[in-house]
Amino acid sequence: MQLLIVTGLSGAGKSSAVRVLEDLEFFCIDNMPPNLIPDFVSLVQKSSDDNQKFAIVVDARAGKAFSQLFDSLNTIKSRGIDYKIIFLDAENSVLLKRYKETRRKHPLAEKYKSSTNEAIDAERLILSPIKDMADYIVDTSNTDLQTLRQRIKALFYADVSKTLKITCLSFGFKYGIPADADIVFDVRCLPNPFYVSDLKNKTGMDQEVVDFIWQFDQSKQLYQKIQDLIDFSIPLYQKEGKSGLVIAFGCTGGKHRSVYFARKLCKHLQDNDYVCTLINRDILK
Repeated sequence: MQLLIVTGLSGAGKSSAVRVLEDLEFFCIDNMPPNLIPDFVSLVQKSSDDNQKFAIVVDARAGKAFSQLFDSLNTIKSRGIDYKIIFLDAENSVLLKRYKETRRKHPLAEKYKSSTNEAIDAERLILSPIKDMADYIVDTSNTDLQTLRQRIKALFYADVSKTLKITCLSFGFKYGIPADADIVFDVRCLPNPFYVSDLKNKTGMDQEVVDFIWQFDQSKQLYQKIQDLIDFSIPLYQKEGKSGLVIAFGCTGGKHRSVYFARKLCKHLQDNDYVCTLINRDILK
């Protein structure tokens, strides 16, 4: 069986992630009491086929019982059951905005006298130990629903217990650095197609932009050095057992240079039989 623990901050996108996982044929269970997880796993082992996939959502809604999650995970691990943890995160300001827009009440709001900001801070503190254990951290602060779906599908369309899943992500520094990036390359040092009138409204997916970027020796040299570093580093990450790797490329607006570099590295990794997905976070902004 494949077992995935879904957790994270309220408002960070767990419900959306679960819907994507259901599309990927995960059997999803929301808000299961943590102390029931070992019994559930035992029941599944007796009654299900080996290829079935389960996702269990556990978060601060469990209250004081949330602390039991760690004992439960240790129990199933001692039984030889492999599991992965995905943590959905977002900046406080983004979470506050989402709660205002939906007019929903934070699960901890009553305890903190309806102060959503204090409730978020308290929830972040409660969840920090499980975040430290997470195999995948997905920051949704600057991520729309379509991009979140791409991220989840990139991670879990195959067996979650196998293979390093790599994401090549382009972004614009003006919109913020992705908090879930493992490696960040700044390509703002290269000539900017934005200042060429015929290229301003095109992107790094267009051949005209590619030709402009690639005509400069510094572009070729920088890319080659990045590729060499990544080729050297990935086997080391695999050896350490890392499950997911996000390689981010940033330029000013996230439409030209970063898109091309992320796209080129992604193709190189795919050509070398790595599981790699390209995501252009800010290309439409």
